[in-house]
Amino acid sequence: MQRLNLLHLLSLASAIVLVLSPVPFPGPAQAASVVIRDGDTIQLGDVAYRLDGADAPELDQVCIDDHADPFACGLDAREQLTKLIGGRNVHCDDLGPDKTFRNRHLGICRVDGETESLNRQLVQKGLAVSVEPAAKLHLKDDAAAAKGSNLGLWKGCFALPQDFRMGKKDGPLLGASCRADRDAEIRNVLFPTDLAMPPNCSIKGKFAVRARLTGNVGIYHLQGCLSYAGTQPDRWFCSEDDAKAAGFRRAFNCRASKGK
Repeated sequence: MQRLNLLHLLSLASAIVLVLSPVPFPGPAQAASVVIRDGDTIQLGDVAYRLDGADAPELDQVCIDDHADPFACGLDAREQLTKLIGGRNVHCDDLGPDKTFRNRHLGICRVDGETESLNRQLVQKGLAVSVEPAAKLHLKDDAAAAKGSNLGLWKGCFALPQDFRMGKKDGPLLGASCRADRDAEIRNVLFPTDLAMPPNCSIKGKFAVRARLTGNVGIYHLQGCLSYAGTQPDRWFCSEDDAKAAGFRRAFNCRASKGK
């Protein structure tokens, strides 16, 4: 009888543990610490979310401010997103895998206690442009309002982030400080031949037609690659994951790296 009671208590305890234990399910994700990858990408746990409907300058991208001076707008975009989050918790509604960036999910993300998404705030403040196709958030009107008020990027001159990612140097230039009579000079600034390396982002990316054979747009070179020293980069990446997400493959003369 005593043995039966003991077994009953153990079974009851196990049932309580199962009820109280967290069960993974699709939906909003939460993390106490947020890793800010760039101006429109954050990481919660093992998932990197690109903010749906928003497109901020890449980390290695250069823009021109309203004083006609070049500045590292990609690094500034990450800093501005960092300030918006302010060390608080972030929730993201997972919209599924990103069809544009590999190893990314699209998300609508909010800081605890705020109703407006980070996606919309970035576009409203002129820190990012709207981008289509979007999974759920269509921010064209927010971008138009920011442009009309010369907010953020719009008061200077910049290339679309998607054009910079693809090395499309003949795309439209945007912003109140763009000048048609200095178009060639401005493009040389926005697409420099000697692209400055962002801090701690030493992986070189080079656009290459041969990379298209494997469904990529370019090849990336690590510091241990035989080709590294002789490669003039078109892009800089902070990790192999970032390079792969942008559509670059590792150079064949590179050894497999650890912890990338």
